[in-house]
Amino acid sequence: MNSHHTLANKIYLAEDDADDRMFFEDALTEVSSQTKLIITEDGVELMSVLDSTVPPVPYALFLDLNMPRKNGFECLKEIRQSDKMKEIPVVVFSTSDRKEIIDRAYSLGANLFISKPPSFGLLKKALQMVLSTDLMNGGRQIPRAQFFCKFA
Repeated sequence: MNSHHTLANKIYLAEDDADDRMFFEDALTEVSSQTKLIITEDGVELMSVLDSTVPPVPYALFLDLNMPRKNGFECLKEIRQSDKMKEIPVVVFSTSDRKEIIDRAYSLGANLFISKPPSFGLLKKALQMVLSTDLMNGGRQIPRAQFFCKFA
């Protein structure tokens, strides 16, 4: 465990599906019990919670795209336009792996795009990978070729 990993003290999850939220929380607890998870259920709630808790910037925000009231793309756009939030590493976490969806997330400034893993074990693997990655990549966006990750 490197020192960067110990900074992963706070992760946000924006996800409207209750089963997916529980799955994520259980996997994160097994992978990194020290990490505090803040869960929001839609984009409006996410932006309001971020507004009141950032700074400090969390280790990562896992952002579902298909959410009621405000979708993930709208949130991502607002985050990147906000002075206090623009440094948040955003991991798009979606069932979609369509190229145009991935391209759009990339062009809006997401740091990583993970196709939702089909099993608990693969979700843990995905979380381990994210927790050991410098998501901000020294302030430059990760190359497009490395942006999309699928665990199957």
